[in-house]
Amino acid sequence: MSWRITKTLAPLRLIMRINDYHKILPIIELYPCLQGEGSRRGHPSFAIRTTGCTHRCHFGEHGGWCDTWYSSIHADKGKFCFNDIIDMVKAYPDIKEIMLTGGAPTMHPALINEIMHVAHEHKLFVTLETEGSHFIKTDHPIDLLSLSPKFTNSIPKLGIKTPKGTIVDQKLIDQHNKYRLNLTAMRQMIDYHHDYQLKPVCDGSDENLAEITSLIKALNIPKHKVYLMPAGSTRQEIIKAYPKIIDLALMHGFNFTGRDHIIAFDDKIGV
Repeated sequence: MSWRITKTLAPLRLIMRINDYHKILPIIELYPCLQGEGSRRGHPSFAIRTTGCTHRCHFGEHGGWCDTWYSSIHADKGKFCFNDIIDMVKAYPDIKEIMLTGGAPTMHPALINEIMHVAHEHKLFVTLETEGSHFIKTDHPIDLLSLSPKFTNSIPKLGIKTPKGTIVDQKLIDQHNKYRLNLTAMRQMIDYHHDYQLKPVCDGSDENLAEITSLIKALNIPKHKVYLMPAGSTRQEIIKAYPKIIDLALMHGFNFTGRDHIIAFDDKIGV
């Protein structure tokens, strides 16, 4: 298996800002938390979850639907304005990090850019969780890209039911695959922003491991930047997957990351 990164650069676009801090934005969760995954695991953070996603992930018997399907497959409407972010930052002066997640936050470049301005002003470290579908610029580069590309183990199967009972058709599958594994965008994001980690959902299969290894080679990513993460949306699924993924990480020289928020709170939302 091999991939080619095209030389075509993303078209230059004006870097946008949020002008109206009272307008409801595509943000559905806003709360203080501990980062539960990757290299910043355990760090107190402000969680900002956007709604809307380029993908429709289903991990089959290894983890089911995306654990935040309410921001992707059945995306909720936004609930918060930018002033709500400002108020949260002021209310918790000892928290020095932001975790921007989704859904797919890169669908909202103006929002990300405005968050980077606030982070720069308040000296906050920002982690952007992204599947790598789009390249975006910000006036202040993002501190850490947490790339979680979606492999073939994430493709929904025809005829199964979504969390709200919709039957999966080819249109939904095509939407999922439309921006999947956009290596050009990933490379541009890595080159533009400050730092990155690769945090793939790993089901432990030979096929999945081969895809991960091939992507690492294509993007020239060193192993110390890679965190294998078990699939699952519930505590029971995650705990069951831990031993196999830990063994794979040890065998191949990768890092392992748990999913502390799921272990602690199971499938509870907003934690």
